[in-house]
Amino acid sequence: MKALNGIHHISAITADATKNVLFYTGVMGLRLVKKTVNQDNPAVYHLFYADEDGSPGADLTFFEYPGLARGRAGAGMIHRIAFRVAGDEALEFWAGRLASSGIDSVREEDRLRFDDPEGLGFELIAEAPRDRPLVARHPEIPPHLALRGFAGVRAFESRRHASHEFLTETLGFEGTGSDSYESRGETRGSFYVYDAAPEARALGGSGTVHH
Repeated sequence: MKALNGIHHISAITADATKNVLFYTGVMGLRLVKKTVNQDNPAVYHLFYADEDGSPGADLTFFEYPGLARGRAGAGMIHRIAFRVAGDEALEFWAGRLASSGIDSVREEDRLRFDDPEGLGFELIAEAPRDRPLVARHPEIPPHLALRGFAGVRAFESRRHASHEFLTETLGFEGTGSDSYESRGETRGSFYVYDAAPEARALGGSGTVHH
């Protein structure tokens, strides 16, 4: 099996497209590549953010359901999206930039964790470059400090054995730990990590990952 080049795109849910655009383009420095509609429901707007070229591996999208209540990630759901950054200088830059926009963050060694305004979890991981940086131009963010594409995702486990078989046998991910996996193709790679699920039941809504 030919190895996948990591994660192609991630789609989440927002209750307010206008505020979503302001955060992801204005604060996070991503490019709004296009605005279209959900193919399954043309009444729903679909926003696409990515690097300057709209590349696979940096494509974060949102479906807008106006006024939708905030959701809660639970068993079987992705709860945190990880982007790569270049190093400690970038983590310090982002901690300050997020704070100036009213977003609290937590530094943990080589990563910075925070939630977007609707509660969607993120982490920025400082790592030595292995893949071509997927960077969007922004007047306030130097290119060497910008987001560089997906590093991977963290999900809450539900059916561990079935998930292991699907990732390794169907998608060709390789195990890198008891609950961690990586797919590295010819040009890029991404990780998929499972964490213990919270007791609270999953609840779809704004601030959660759709797929």
